[in-house]
Amino acid sequence: MLGRKIRVLVVDDSAIVRKLLTECLSAAEDIEVVGTAPDPFVARDKILALSPDVLTLDIEMPRMNGVDFLKRLMHFRPMPVIVISSLGTRSSQATMEAMAAGAVEVLAKPGGPQSVGELSQQLVAKVRAASVARVKKTERATEAPPVAPLLHASGAYPPSALIAIGASTGGTEAIHQVLRQMPDNSPGVVIAQHIPAVFSRAFAERMDSLCPMRVREARDGDAVEPGLALIAPGNFHLLVRRVAAGYQVAVKDGPMVCYQRPAVDVLFRSVAQAAGAHAVGAILTGMGNDGAEGLLAMKQAGARTFAQDEASCVVFGMPREAIKRGGVDRVVPLAAMAGALLSEARR
Repeated sequence: MLGRKIRVLVVDDSAIVRKLLTECLSAAEDIEVVGTAPDPFVARDKILALSPDVLTLDIEMPRMNGVDFLKRLMHFRPMPVIVISSLGTRSSQATMEAMAAGAVEVLAKPGGPQSVGELSQQLVAKVRAASVARVKKTERATEAPPVAPLLHASGAYPPSALIAIGASTGGTEAIHQVLRQMPDNSPGVVIAQHIPAVFSRAFAERMDSLCPMRVREARDGDAVEPGLALIAPGNFHLLVRRVAAGYQVAVKDGPMVCYQRPAVDVLFRSVAQAAGAHAVGAILTGMGNDGAEGLLAMKQAGARTFAQDEASCVVFGMPREAIKRGGVDRVVPLAAMAGALLSEARR
């Protein structure tokens, strides 16, 4: 006998999208769509009446946009929220604001009939991840207070040092918490965050505006440089290669790994091969097991490896799997992760 189903409320101003999302979710035996709402005001009443476990939320809606509604929701009645956003530049930027306000996942609206099957698979997986996410009540201010970066020490990091980070559910804000503590002379950083295409650029641009390091979406052939963090483009794998001048990234298509593209495992395995003991790796919050084998490969190659602790994770899936498989040297709270990575990179 099946256990209790995950109860979902779908909020979108398009009747067609509401119907599509409802059909996608209703096909899963462990998920029940308990209601739909065309705008935040109807959604507010249905949340009180139906007590859903997870909310899917459109960004652009009449009467109140999704970001403003989310900020109020996370202050007064915190719950896991998946943002379902269109692909325009303005929507992408608003989506990143929604992630900062407390949304745990993001998904692109379907672009046509050909994407419905892929949407269904991704949506179901994201609802399952969101259903076990830890969400916290937020204060009225949505941006985190400024944090001084850790000590800037000229020449303190070997030129061969490299930091690799992987994350999924809840990862956009976890990565923000790490990068905003890293000074502008930090070793080069490479990042694989599970995020749809288009949104990865908006994510990188937001990080660039908030962090001392330069941050950008990776391009094929980019050099890994001190003071620069490169984020894998959505729907592409990111790999690191050793070249005469240091390290270079490759951005590649290819099959999904652990149901993901970009996959943390692909990045970590390439780092193990290219940098070996010169690398430091961290696996942050996320659902599933992506990154566990790759982090183990890094450790076996001599790298120092870290996992975010359960108490600070939105979802303790990926770190737990990495710990189970023996790929983690230390388990560290998110607030201490930047310091741990930088300390090891100095050796």
